Amino acid sequence: MTVSAAVTVPADLPKNVFYFEVLLYASLILDCISIAFQDRTPDLRLSESTIAAASLVAACMLLFFVYLVWLAAYRRKSWPRWVLVVSLSLSVLSLFQMLGVYGLQFDNAIEIVSCILTALGLYCAFTGEAREWFNA
Repeated sequence: MTVSAAVTVPADLPKNVFYFEVLLYASLILDCISIAFQDRTPDLRLSESTIAAASLVAACMLLFFVYLVWLAAYRRKSWPRWVLVVSLSLSVLSLFQMLGVYGLQFDNAIEIVSCILTALGLYCAFTGEAREWFNA
């Protein structure tokens, strides 16, 4: 018995929604890379269990964002776009704080690119034929 798991893309999926999806997924992949390069050395401030819990929370949040992108792109839900806008705003604020404290480091550079990709994707989600996609 063979099981075929085919991804179905609606034939009428607008280009802007497609670009939104691709850019957001690329951003989330970069976020995974950034998390992979984080320092996980236990010290007096952070125990191993705290680091493990933070990694689990980060993984759950990434999965939640993948779900939001899917909801927006394939279920035509508008509210996930707004949740992603709020998330981007908080990420940018956090990024500025990290840049002020630690300066430009490899994981911060990845986060900058991730924020740019997210902003471009969200721009696509709110412009062009994407407006009609979410208003239908």
